[in-house]
Amino acid sequence: MQLKFGTSGLRGLSEELKGEPSARYATAFARHLVASGQAKSGDPILIARDFRQSSPEIAAVCTAALKSEGFRVLDCSTVPTPALALYGLANGAAGLMITGSHIPADRNGIKFYRPDGEIDKADELAISAIADAIAGTVTPSAASAEDHAAAAESLFIERNRALLPAGALQGLRIGVYQHSTVARDMLVDLLASLGAETIVLGRSEQFVPVDTEAVSPETLAKLAAWAPENRLDAIVSADGDGDRPLVADENGAPLRGDLLGLVACAFLGAEVAVTPVTSNSGLERAEGLSVIRTRVGSPYVIAAMAQAVREGATKVAGFEANGGTLTASDFSVGGKVLKALPTRDCFLPILAVLASAAERGTTLSGLAASYRLPVALSDRLENFPVETSTRLMAFLRAETANLGSFLADIGRPAAVSDIDGLRVTLADGRTVHFRPSGNAPEMRCYVEAETVAEAETLLAQGLSTVRSWAKATSD
Repeated sequence: MQLKFGTSGLRGLSEELKGEPSARYATAFARHLVASGQAKSGDPILIARDFRQSSPEIAAVCTAALKSEGFRVLDCSTVPTPALALYGLANGAAGLMITGSHIPADRNGIKFYRPDGEIDKADELAISAIADAIAGTVTPSAASAEDHAAAAESLFIERNRALLPAGALQGLRIGVYQHSTVARDMLVDLLASLGAETIVLGRSEQFVPVDTEAVSPETLAKLAAWAPENRLDAIVSADGDGDRPLVADENGAPLRGDLLGLVACAFLGAEVAVTPVTSNSGLERAEGLSVIRTRVGSPYVIAAMAQAVREGATKVAGFEANGGTLTASDFSVGGKVLKALPTRDCFLPILAVLASAAERGTTLSGLAASYRLPVALSDRLENFPVETSTRLMAFLRAETANLGSFLADIGRPAAVSDIDGLRVTLADGRTVHFRPSGNAPEMRCYVEAETVAEAETLLAQGLSTVRSWAKATSD
C-alpha cells in the first residue's frame, strides 16, 4: 500500500509513513506554504494526532521537519480534527493532523490545513511534487513543541456549548461509546454541561477503527446491547479523529450519516447543502433546501461550497454520507453567531440531532422516521486490491452491455451516474452504487430501496456480485 492522497489527506501503512516519508511530506508542506505565499518562516503551525500507536512518533518527526523549515510549531496533542482546524482559523495558522481516521491501526495518515482551512486538490498535487523532488535529501529526527492543547480544546468546547441553551439536553440518558476516539472525553464533558446524564461505554486503550459509514457487525451488536441495558435515549461516538459522528437511537440502531447531516442543516436553517453522490437520493425532497452533489471527499464538498458562496448563496452547509458536517457560511443559532468551519465536524450533527429530538419531544427513531428517506445501506469488501477495483470499473464503463451482464441477477439498469464510481438506478427504482475507496484497498457498495429487507438483499447481492466477478477474472 503506497502513500497517496485520497478522499481526506495522505494515507498509507504506518510503517511506510514513519521516519523519512513523514519528514519529507511535512517538509514539502512547509515549502509549499512558503512558495504559495500562504505562510512564511517564523509563522505558527499546528500539529495534533489521534490515539494510534504510530501517531506520536510520526508527529514528533513532522514537528522536527517543520521546525527545520523555520516554523514555530504548536502542539495541540490529541484533539479532534475540527478543533485543530478551528484553532488554526482563529490564529491564522496552518496545521497537520496525524490520523488515519477510521481505517485499521496498521495504517495512518496526515491531514493538512492551510491557514484558511483544508488544502485542496491543487495543494495536494503541489505537495506531492515537492515531496517527490526532495526524496533522499531529508533526514528524519524527532522534536517536541509548545503545548497548546488546552487552548485548542477550550475554544472548540466554547463553540459547541454555545449551540444550545443551558439545560437543552436535560432528562436525556446518553451513552458515549468512547473506544479510542480523540473526541471521547470532550463528548462526555460537553453533553453533561448541557444537562444530559452521560454513561461511558467501551473505552479502549488499544486503537479501535470505527467507520461511521459502514458500522461493523461487532459495533452494531455492542450498540444494540448497550441501549436497553442502560435505558439510553441515544448513544453517540465518533471515528478516530473525531470528524465523523456516530449516533444510535434508543434501540441502539445507528442513524445514517446523511440523515444526521440533513438534520444539522435544518437545525442551522441552511438554504444550500453540498453533499457527495453517495448520500441519500431523498435529500432533494427536503423543503427549502437546494442540494448540490459532488464526488466523494471533503475537498470536493469544500470546493462546491466555496463556489456556491462566490455565486451569491448564503446559509451554505455541507455534509458527507459519513455524517461529517461542514459550514461555509456564518449561521445565527439561538441568537449567537456560529462562525463558518469548512471542515468535517462530528459535534455539530450530534448536538443538532439530540436537540431536535428533545425539542420535538420524540425519540431518535421517531425523528429519523419523520424525514421519510428511502432505506439506504452501505458496506465494503476490505482488502480488495486496488488493481481489481480499477479493472472492474473499467469493465463496467467500457460498454453498456458489460454493466447489464454484471447486474443480470440484480436488476435492469435504467439510469447511470458517473460522478464518482457508478451509481445505477434500476428499472424498479432501487439503486446500487459501486465505488472503490479513495483511502484504502476497499470496494464500497451503497444501495437504496423502499424497505429494510429489500435494501439488505440488494446490498448482499451487490457485494456478492463484485466478489464473484473478482474471483472469476483472477482465475
